[in-house]
Amino acid sequence: MKVTILLSILSMIALFVLLYGAVAFVQDRRFFTSAPKDIQAVATDHEERFPGQRIIGWILIVIALGMFAFVLIYAGYDGIRNNFTFWDFFIRYLTILYLLKAFDIICLDYYLLTKSHFFQHYYPETEGCEGYHNFGFNRKEQLIRIAIFPFVSLLLAYICTLMR
Repeated sequence: MKVTILLSILSMIALFVLLYGAVAFVQDRRFFTSAPKDIQAVATDHEERFPGQRIIGWILIVIALGMFAFVLIYAGYDGIRNNFTFWDFFIRYLTILYLLKAFDIICLDYYLLTKSHFFQHYYPETEGCEGYHNFGFNRKEQLIRIAIFPFVSLLLAYICTLMR
């Protein structure tokens, strides 16, 4: 269980690094597709504040995606090494995905979006948008992902048991 919790924390860090790279460095409004509609409408692309800013952002995004891949692969590798059953794999992957989703909802959607001024710092034109006060704006998308996670976990568990 310790490895599962550590991998969950690593996936949370990866999600934040991904968000930070996209919002703070790449600054392309196409990354705002999951933001409230009023914020999407006023967000604009920004010029680089310094040379290489976007390159740093893309490097952070690639690192974050690599971290996600590492989490999924190591979760399987460690389970194979420790003779996990199908259900052990399933529970591990489901735990990682649900803890990541809880982090996304609580820390990113609730705290970063509605309580801090993280996004307004990098996109000052969005200051005062009502979307920053609308926690739960993406409830339907979140519920769909939560409903899909057991199936993703089943698939990953199946793949891991084939590799034993």
